[in-house]
Amino acid sequence: MLALSFLGIALLYALIGFGGGSSYLALLSISDFNFLEIPKIALLCNLIVVSGGSYLYFKKGYLNLKLILPFIVGSIPFAFIGGLYPLTEKYFYIFLSMSLLLSGIRLLFFVKPYENEPRVPPFFLSFILGSVLGLLSGLVGLGGGIFLSPLLHQFKWGRPKEIAASASFFIFVNSISGLLGQMTKQFNSELLSHWPLFLAVLVGGQIGSRLSVHQKVSSSLIQRATAILILSIAFKLLMKIF
Repeated sequence: MLALSFLGIALLYALIGFGGGSSYLALLSISDFNFLEIPKIALLCNLIVVSGGSYLYFKKGYLNLKLILPFIVGSIPFAFIGGLYPLTEKYFYIFLSMSLLLSGIRLLFFVKPYENEPRVPPFFLSFILGSVLGLLSGLVGLGGGIFLSPLLHQFKWGRPKEIAASASFFIFVNSISGLLGQMTKQFNSELLSHWPLFLAVLVGGQIGSRLSVHQKVSSSLIQRATAILILSIAFKLLMKIF
């Protein structure tokens, strides 16, 4: 059942250029998983989903490197540092629940796409924002795209397809960097024993990415339904912690 849930999550998130990290984290956190393994599983699932999407967006010419590179330059080292940092179980769930709250709120009140000529933000601002998102990504196992995408929409820094491509590539590099940090902190060869989850997100991500690139997908209902799920689990975690 968990693998089927992951397949559905991967498909739906790939439709809007995300990897699904927040939902994987949410489901894993209320399942019988060691909290030390949760970020690794979520990051690897993220990586599998967005690798296909990033390739397809690049092939179609939607990836705007001038827009996304400053964010990535800031995020890569901080995602590694975040993954390397040894959080206790209590603080891991505190960071996770707050991240889920932010994710849910941003999805629930997602800004409408901007179709006019976008503005490219200053390099320094992009670098700082990328660093913050990268650190958060590595700490709890998020790719960061769920925060980056609304940010780009909010400040009109890209067109819808460019933003989806940017979020997908941002998640890709952050997932690699954060996963390396997590594995450096604690390597566990048993990670691959969760292969049904990885296979499920591979299938779901490939389907979703191809649908996203080749046709216009209305994502409003998907975003709001996902937001309600994430927020409900975030509140459940907060009640458990406090």
